[in-house]
Amino acid sequence: MKTADLCDQFLEKLQVCQLPLHSYGGKKEFSGPIATVDVFEDNVLVREALETVPAGTVLVVDGKGSRNCALLGDRLAQIACERGLAGVIINGCIRDSAEIAAMPLGVMAIGTCPVKSKKEGKGLRDAVLEFGGVRWEPGTYVYADSDGIVVSQTKLSEK
Repeated sequence: MKTADLCDQFLEKLQVCQLPLHSYGGKKEFSGPIATVDVFEDNVLVREALETVPAGTVLVVDGKGSRNCALLGDRLAQIACERGLAGVIINGCIRDSAEIAAMPLGVMAIGTCPVKSKKEGKGLRDAVLEFGGVRWEPGTYVYADSDGIVVSQTKLSEK
């Protein structure tokens, strides 16, 4: 579903992400229920979530907007593809962008960085996140495409 069409029909029920995120994945449109990870320059919990959340999920990662390292690379993106995730949205950076662009996965992030993250396992899973003017709650629904990202408390269907 196009985010513009969803906004035309359901704007009063939507939160619209104000953070300028770039699309890096092979899938430019994706949607699904949200699972969350709250980390800072450490992707251990990102990997753990990618390995355990249900197929069709969109993993939302609040990396606090850090541009010092990447929280997702081609290996983690491959895990997401193999497990059937719909996409990954990161308030942070990715790396291996050329490889990720060829994968059937939606990936949106603030930018790229070639540096790998720490591996300390610090952070939280399934937390309510707030960035981009949006409250990202586990179990709510996100819709993303080239026009933007919107979040709804319930799954939407176009009329």
